[in-house]
Amino acid sequence: MRKIEHIGIAVKSLETSNALFEKLFGAPAYKEEEVASEGVKTSFFMNGPNKIELLEATNPDSPIAKFLEKKGEGIHHIAFDVEDILAETERLKNEGFTVLNETPKKGADNKLVAFLHPKGTNGVLIELCQEIK
Repeated sequence: MRKIEHIGIAVKSLETSNALFEKLFGAPAYKEEEVASEGVKTSFFMNGPNKIELLEATNPDSPIAKFLEKKGEGIHHIAFDVEDILAETERLKNEGFTVLNETPKKGADNKLVAFLHPKGTNGVLIELCQEIK
């Protein structure tokens, strides 16, 4: 894991939260995108070298909808940039972590992603991200 790629925040309304974060950072989201396979609509903000991803559920069965129902709005995950997602998921499995999706999938912002189960990471959902080349 080379660096924190972004912090993901679950929100009820992307429109409302985009306005809030635009005021907070003094700049608009640089990108909005829907990931239909995950039932989520996202927006991304830059704050210096740091990236924040806002996530809004697009259907009631999506992971974000379930998170919001259980915990409310707030930090959903921390994503780490990796050079080789296949090698990193294999390394982490060998270390005893539970990988939620054995095969990396296409995520937002031109990334391949895989997630580690929060039960093995002190309650924090960890996302691994590799830039799609």
